[in-house]
Amino acid sequence: MALFTFKLPDIGEGIAQAEIVGWHVKVGDRVEEDQPIADMMTDKATVEMESPVAGTIMRLAGEEGDQVSIGAMLVEIEVEGEAVAAPMPPVEVIEAEVPFLPETGRGTASEASGGGGERLDAPLEELANPSNVVPEANPLHHPSGGPPPRAGEDKILASPAVRARAKDLGIDLAQVKSAGDHIRHADLDAYLLYGQGQGYRAAGASARRPDEQVKVIGMRRRIAENMAASKRHIPHFTYVEEIDVTALETLREQLNASRGDKPKLTMLPLLIVAICKTLPDFPMLNARYDDEAGVVTRHGSVHLGLATQTDAGLMVPVIRDAQDRNVWQLASEIRRLADAARSGKAKSEELSGSTLTLTSLGPLGGIATTPVINRPEVAIIGPNRVIERPVFRGKEIVAAKLMNLSISCDHRVVDGWDAASYVQAIRKLLENPALLFVD
Repeated sequence: MALFTFKLPDIGEGIAQAEIVGWHVKVGDRVEEDQPIADMMTDKATVEMESPVAGTIMRLAGEEGDQVSIGAMLVEIEVEGEAVAAPMPPVEVIEAEVPFLPETGRGTASEASGGGGERLDAPLEELANPSNVVPEANPLHHPSGGPPPRAGEDKILASPAVRARAKDLGIDLAQVKSAGDHIRHADLDAYLLYGQGQGYRAAGASARRPDEQVKVIGMRRRIAENMAASKRHIPHFTYVEEIDVTALETLREQLNASRGDKPKLTMLPLLIVAICKTLPDFPMLNARYDDEAGVVTRHGSVHLGLATQTDAGLMVPVIRDAQDRNVWQLASEIRRLADAARSGKAKSEELSGSTLTLTSLGPLGGIATTPVINRPEVAIIGPNRVIERPVFRGKEIVAAKLMNLSISCDHRVVDGWDAASYVQAIRKLLENPALLFVD
């Protein structure tokens, strides 16, 4: 028997180290050649590492969240025969899990205050009537969700922590249903609430849950680091204006009624047209600020980032040359990019290089938000929920659909007057939507 040391190969140009975001093996496991052993994340992508040999895992480089330098030991494997030099095999970049970082490595996801993400495909009817929005069913929180109960606990997939907790609670894991391939803490919580034989629980009481420590790793760590860098380096200010979108909604309905085989329009494509049409008069907003070099680059093209909530975290796919697209093309690209981001199929070039970011909470939009700038950009725009309220029109009181529009800016580059003037220019187009289609 001999000991084989598998060193972390070069997994990208300019990459000095990678983060362990998941182990597929543990010490003592038997692995075969080409069997996945670990997921490693860099600033550019997540890479699945495979074992170059068959043998038994003797040592791992660290725990999830630890950094491993290129060329350093990743795993040690006991193999039959004499020890051989560890090869540096080519690796496949899984672009499905690329984080949202711009090429500079200093970008940050844009989030509205209080956390939250994006529903890029939320129709205006939902934005205007949040009470009509029905939350998606979660099989983890319903007794009928998930696959049938398992026949034997020896076939049940669950972490040691989950098994220990189930034992302490007296829960038979074979009776616990799960929507995934293994049982999680959330499945135990659902069983306590809805499982058979739990007896009567007084109204308002809930199951006791133990404290949990969750390690911040992978994309969540990237988001945390970049959000902190954005707030630390950028002096933010936010301006909010109320916009009457009654006429815009009427136009949207008319366009959808005659769209034929074109995609259904939400408010976002119309808002993007207004953003792009007004930017030439406010070039300081479509810009990126390299604060180390002391240079602001004012971009002629609008590469619009769309803050999108995914299962992996907040990502920002980019609409290239948004100023050259009409509302139907924008609607198609919004849906394509959102689907790609949420399904993990977005390419690295689709997740970097934005010059301005748009973030929307859809039906959860609230009254106003203070979105965080996607560094090194200098501005981010956030439409809020559309609500119907009575307003004065002359001496009459009529129903109007109103929406607050927020913009956060980098005060080192953008003055308050400029931000307010820009939003007023957008407001003029949205309240007189025919102007959106006038050159």
